[in-house]
Amino acid sequence: MKERAHELKASARRGSRAAKVGEESAVLAKIAELPEPDRIMAERLHTIIKASAPTLTPKLWYGMPAYAKDGKVVCFFQSAQKFKTRYATLGFNESANLDDGTMWPTAFALTELTADNEARIGALVKQAAS
Repeated sequence: MKERAHELKASARRGSRAAKVGEESAVLAKIAELPEPDRIMAERLHTIIKASAPTLTPKLWYGMPAYAKDGKVVCFFQSAQKFKTRYATLGFNESANLDDGTMWPTAFALTELTADNEARIGALVKQAAS
């Protein structure tokens, strides 16, 4: 929660154009701080998300990399090591356009990124941002 409060104060101090540049720099710095294998996974996810949905803006959300559209977080990464879990998580918020009937997944456990996983993530992010 302290990290989220710090993020809100920092974004309030920036202008809109400077905010985008500053937010992405903050995300990349946070990713660089992560221990392996989370760092490698977060770096790859950042690349996939930026390529699949260039309209999403990187930002920190509760101290973790997230990607927003119109100020609302669409998807986010949670480090396994930070949260002391056996897998990292790629999650989607309610602003993600993933609705499929009356039930659909909103988070995915990640232990590694294969080519198939990367393709599926790219498609999910593209749909979520649409």
